[in-house]
Amino acid sequence: MITLCLDTSQAFLVIALLKDGVFIDGVQETCWKHQSEELYPELIALLEKHGLQSDDIGEAVITRGPGSYTGVRIAMTAAKVLCSLKEIPLSVLGSLQLIAGTQEHVHVLMDARGHRAYHAVYEGGILQGKEEALDLDEIRNLIQEDEKVLGDGHLIGREDVWPDLCRNFEALKEFWQPVEQVHLLTPEYLKPSEAYLVKK
Repeated sequence: MITLCLDTSQAFLVIALLKDGVFIDGVQETCWKHQSEELYPELIALLEKHGLQSDDIGEAVITRGPGSYTGVRIAMTAAKVLCSLKEIPLSVLGSLQLIAGTQEHVHVLMDARGHRAYHAVYEGGILQGKEEALDLDEIRNLIQEDEKVLGDGHLIGREDVWPDLCRNFEALKEFWQPVEQVHLLTPEYLKPSEAYLVKK
């Protein structure tokens, strides 16, 4: 079975294809604010590269948030339409969880604008504590100098470190959460949606 994995919650367009649960190919490219334009051409090209068509897709997995207000909805809308029309299963992962993958004790950061970032600590794919949208100064005080940071590290003076998000979909298979009612699925945000409308 072919599984389509999508993430558009941050600066990347991420499309991964798995066959019988094993990664076969993917795209992870910087595409800030252009994911909606590039998603379908990139997906079609990826399918054609492997002699596949949309009818070959048997299930989909997407990130549910947090992330860009518009970005999270791009992958979610595409997957909801696909899964509803084809009557195939849909599962979700957390956006920060996808970045963390299965690494041990990592702080994950994603830009939330307005001198804030989404922050979480993960251990082997499992959330430690809770995901929060915090002021950058708060985050600096939370992270020790010797602790690993993934994602938008530049926000706190660290290097940006982005793992292979395509392969992380495969690595996190045991954490995929099935969606019972696809049409009722909504993004998960950690701050009011109105805040996304303020241009910084």
